[in-house]
Amino acid sequence: MNQKELGEIRRRFRPDHNNIQHIYGCYVNTNKEIIASFDESLGLLSQTETEKYLTLLKKALSGALGKNLLDISFATKQVMDGEEYRLLSQLRKTELQDAALREEFCRSIIENLDMEDRNYLILMAYDVYDVPHYAKDGQRSDEGGELYKYFVCSVCPVKEGKAELGYAPEEKRFHSAALGQTVGAPELGFLFPSFDDRAANIYSALFYSKDSGKSHQDFVDAVFRAQAPIPAGRQKELFGEMLSQSLESDCCFDVVQSVHEQLSERLTLHKESKDPEPLTLTDEEMGDILEDSGVSPEHAEAFCRRCAEELGEDTPLRPANISSASRMEIQTPEVKISVDPKYSYLIQSRVIEGHKYILISADAGVELNGLAVEIRET
Repeated sequence: MNQKELGEIRRRFRPDHNNIQHIYGCYVNTNKEIIASFDESLGLLSQTETEKYLTLLKKALSGALGKNLLDISFATKQVMDGEEYRLLSQLRKTELQDAALREEFCRSIIENLDMEDRNYLILMAYDVYDVPHYAKDGQRSDEGGELYKYFVCSVCPVKEGKAELGYAPEEKRFHSAALGQTVGAPELGFLFPSFDDRAANIYSALFYSKDSGKSHQDFVDAVFRAQAPIPAGRQKELFGEMLSQSLESDCCFDVVQSVHEQLSERLTLHKESKDPEPLTLTDEEMGDILEDSGVSPEHAEAFCRRCAEELGEDTPLRPANISSASRMEIQTPEVKISVDPKYSYLIQSRVIEGHKYILISADAGVELNGLAVEIRET
């Protein structure tokens, strides 16, 4: 899915923009016991309740593609005879109306998911989207589009309410009152199947994780029987490790600074282009960036080999997960410097009389604790 397609599906989660008939839920305690299961008809809920349920489901499609939202691909064998895929397909085919299938699905999550001693709510909803067709001139056509049939699942922690003072009007005084249990924003979720090229892609699902630093392999394995993608937070660490180990003596300040300058420039240009597809780089493109930064061809090739080993053959790198278009950080044990990448040329490294320094050009506009100061020649 790209950003434009994702936005198209997100807009479905408004009371008057979808064909969702029911919200299904399963409330689970810390002992992995189902406290309650429910089937709520949206037509019988108040507007406030409807909006709250739709918001919780929509948040399972929030965040950035490649960071909080990751593609899960199914092998042909899984699609043909995989047990987990069969269950997902049957849930979709029955429009989530089969209570036995819903319980089987929830049980598979409950048995494998670790929510760190917290109660949680599994929410699900099925929708049918009559995908509009657009002519070449961009105008909406009267021709019928494809029906995209999908369902969304959110896993939300349930928190115990704190005791607060509540006002009792009839007594004209305040009393201690518990606020009960409240449902928090989802920590995990998914969309099945994916919406690719504005149509259903039965070979893919979109997995959501609120914490982009965790893989949640337990959940991914239970629902998809697949290897969880490398978390965005880990991708940055892994990129640094691969650079350090592959470049050896080439892994110096000037080289790494140049690498991140080029990645930042590409991210900026990609944003300006408004391309809905996330920016990715092949191993070869990354190798060219390294050589342009002064890395020897041998070390650049060594980095490409490490990418294939760590990430898998033909797995692209996502610059947004390993660099930033808005900030570059330089750190020593005592000092941290943060600079906009487009001004990183103002920072240089030098060895003066045997001592290593990081130099910052500061000809004008210098402030110390908010006070404008001059730098004198001594």
